[in-house]
Amino acid sequence: MSHTCGIREARKRKSRRALLDAALGLLEDQSLSSLGLRELTRVVGMAPAAFYRHFRDMADLGVALVEESLGSLQGMIRAILAERDGDEERIDAVMEAVAEHVRRHPTHIRFIARERHGGVRPVREAIGAELGLLVDEVAAAFAPRLTPAGWPPEDVRMLAELYVDRMVTTATAFMEAQEDERERERIADTARKQLLLISLGRRHWRDA
Repeated sequence: MSHTCGIREARKRKSRRALLDAALGLLEDQSLSSLGLRELTRVVGMAPAAFYRHFRDMADLGVALVEESLGSLQGMIRAILAERDGDEERIDAVMEAVAEHVRRHPTHIRFIARERHGGVRPVREAIGAELGLLVDEVAAAFAPRLTPAGWPPEDVRMLAELYVDRMVTTATAFMEAQEDERERERIADTARKQLLLISLGRRHWRDA
């Protein structure tokens, strides 16, 4: 019985993965709000009713894609912030991590860029929540140095939001540059300078 259940569970995971992969492919050229259930299940070779064994609706599928797209990025950023200390070292490492993430997962980044301000509310909210978790990670990394210097929590979070916003904007720019390596280098150089500028402003914020 347990062997049979294991086979069924494996098949279910495989079918769910097929739906997510097919959705990402179809969302290369359209928004989630325009993606039809029959269109998606036809690509997978699945009966439309079978979709509901995996997701409540298309918005639920979109939320799963958001968690998949941004969850791994959070882990990378967390590790970088924990292992490095200096501003320039952290910025260089973050830019390399973002560039590599986009290179490996361009369809995920395209999906996030399109749906961040798209028409499916649960997906917008999920993106906001995941980015909020990333902001929390950055704020937690800065707090040990900034709080003793008199920074209130809301200012630490505001600073973290600036860094995360630059990361997201840079990731989108990397994705749009695709295989143009010279343009990707220009984007990375600009992003480094922008983050360094934020760092310089941070050092004088309490003076202001």
